This record gives sequence, C-alpha cells and structure tokens, in this order.
Amino acid sequence: MTDTTSSAAEAASENRAGETELEAEAKLRQDNADLKDRLLRTLAEMENLRKRTEREVVDARVYGISSFARDVLGVADNIQRALEATGEDWKKHADEAGKALYEGVELIERDLLKALEKHGVRRIEPQGQKFDPNLHQAMYEVPDDSVPAGTVVQVLQPGFTIGDRILRPAMVGVAKGGPKPEPAPQNDN
Repeated sequence: MTDTTSSAAEAASENRAGETELEAEAKLRQDNADLKDRLLRTLAEMENLRKRTEREVVDARVYGISSFARDVLGVADNIQRALEATGEDWKKHADEAGKALYEGVELIERDLLKALEKHGVRRIEPQGQKFDPNLHQAMYEVPDDSVPAGTVVQVLQPGFTIGDRILRPAMVGVAKGGPKPEPAPQNDN
C-alpha cells in the first residue's frame, strides 16, 4: 500500500509539475507576444516621429522667413507707393536726373521682388480674378456693371504667398451688380 500511495503521490506531483511547466510556458508565450506588440508599436511611433520631424524641418525651411518677409513687404509697398506717387505726368516732364532716379527705384523694386521670389515669396495679382476670401481681403464694393459680380476690380495692396500659405492677403475692391459669373463647367470623367 505504501508503494501505491507513494506512486500516487509521485504521479500527482508530476501532474502538478507538468501543469506548472505548461502555465510557465503559456506565461512566457504571453510575455513574448506582449513584447512583440510593444516593439511593433514603438517602431511605428518612431517612424511617425521621423516623418513628423521631416515635415517640420521642411516647414521650417520654407516658412521660417515668414516674419522677416512680412517686414520686407512693407518696404516693397513703400517703394511701389513712391513710384505711383510720381505719376505719368511727372515722368513726361522730368529731367534726365529725375528719369534716372525713377528708373533706379523701379530697378530696386524688381530686385526686391526677385529676391523675395527666390525664397518662395510670390506676389498675388488679383486684378480681374474672381474674389477668393482665402487670397483676398475685400475692402469695399464697387458698382460696375461691365464685369461679373464678385470680380476684383481694384487692388489697394497686393497680396503675397509663401510656399502654399498666404503671407498677406491682397486688399481689393470687388464689383457688385453686373452679370452673375457663369459657373465653371464640370468634367464628368
């Protein structure tokens, strides 16, 4: 009987050891799966961080001069105002020195605009275009029956973009009245 009891005890002990080994193996498998999941999530986070950092570097390169460019636009506006203030009559009656001065200021304006364009700052030329609140700031409406309503008929101050963002909206006068603009044809491809 002792042999049977000890055999039964040994068998029960082996069963418990087998169950413990199975439980340990299952726990290790679960831990392994958890670690793989954490590793994949960490790798995905790192890839997202890399992409976001690349975008931020590109944005900083393209848009980093926005504040400086806005300040320079004031200078460009003043140069343009100086040229407009002379008027056509002044240019006709100016002596050689006056004409040379005028041409020099025009050259400075062109060079300034070229330098801005070189760095991604472009002038918005809205004259005759349909008013776009994303690019233009309407200052007033102008009664003009010769153009469709909502067309830019006067530009008070040109607008500028940097990259694909608006740096400064164009300040414009917009036509009211007139014929309604025709809707753009839709392509059903």
